[in-house]
Amino acid sequence: MPTTTSTPTEVADWPSDWLRAALGLCTLQALEAGPTYGYAIIAELAEAGLGKVKGGTLYPLLTRFETAGWLEVEWRPGEAGPGRKYFALTELGRSELSRQRTAWNTFTSITTTFLAT
Repeated sequence: MPTTTSTPTEVADWPSDWLRAALGLCTLQALEAGPTYGYAIIAELAEAGLGKVKGGTLYPLLTRFETAGWLEVEWRPGEAGPGRKYFALTELGRSELSRQRTAWNTFTSITTTFLAT
């Protein structure tokens, strides 16, 4: 069980297999609002209560999504430092987010019902 339960902004210690199962969908969700960079995605996931995702976990996932055609990548110059790689959902990525979100909601509804019995 997680070590915190009061607010989403607190860092929880979720079982790693739970996080692995949800990370792809949550990453796509973090990109729904518009282009952003890896560190901002990590911060948004942590703020949502999913815990600290390491760059070594996130960046290969983003690369897989780019290869699948779900993301476009753009390098932008940094304001006070090096440039940043920005990621944005493609139309195919938005469709995939919608598909996965629907499937996840069905799955979690089924498991919640099952666990309540």
